[in-house]
Amino acid sequence: MTPPLWQELAPLLRNRTFTDLTHAFHPGQPHFPAFPDESREALFDLEKGDGFTAHRYSIVGQWGTHVDPPSHFIRGGRTLDQLPVEDMILPLVVLDISQRVAVDPDATPTLDDVHNWEARNGEIPAGSFVALRTGWSHRWPDSAAMANVDDDGISHTPGWSREVLEYLIEKRSVSAVGHEQTDTDPGMATSRQDFSLETYVLAQDKWQIELLASMDHLPEAGAALVASWAKPLEGSGFPARVFAIH
Repeated sequence: MTPPLWQELAPLLRNRTFTDLTHAFHPGQPHFPAFPDESREALFDLEKGDGFTAHRYSIVGQWGTHVDPPSHFIRGGRTLDQLPVEDMILPLVVLDISQRVAVDPDATPTLDDVHNWEARNGEIPAGSFVALRTGWSHRWPDSAAMANVDDDGISHTPGWSREVLEYLIEKRSVSAVGHEQTDTDPGMATSRQDFSLETYVLAQDKWQIELLASMDHLPEAGAALVASWAKPLEGSGFPARVFAIH
């Protein structure tokens, strides 16, 4: 007889490290400047003598560590409820440019970064989740530090590059990408209202996670990423709970 799934899975999870890659969201946190802040109200409160505590949360879907489905930018793209649960656990690839970002906040990954990763670890597996490690999450929850705006109003934050995203999606068939900063596009682009890289990712029917945390605790290869979120009908984004097993 085939053993029950848990009997096979439990030994694989024993003595593994579970790293939470999710910021706890809250009012006043960093967010896209066009979005309103979160508001939170205790409808019932144990501290006030009620029989239970229940909060009402008012948030934009793209709030804190969150998932962007294709429909976020693409008309007719898949919505949150159309992303299958089979895609919520994926091989994890970490591209680390954090040392360059420490010197140059406008740094982006290059094809050399990808080729060097593959020279060390082998070809990036199809269906992977590729996360860009920049070290930017250490600035959370300081909104000014996250935006890093100069005197001319230009944001200096790292982001992806077109050549790397095209390679990952078109040559390696990855399922999704993620990053520590607020946007897919670097700050110098978003300051011009240029979101072409995020548009490209979502137009390829891929999804992404923004504002990842604690990536400095991860190996660059060999881990599994688990990402899950609520299932609003036709949802265009929602806070996600993301963690890695390694």
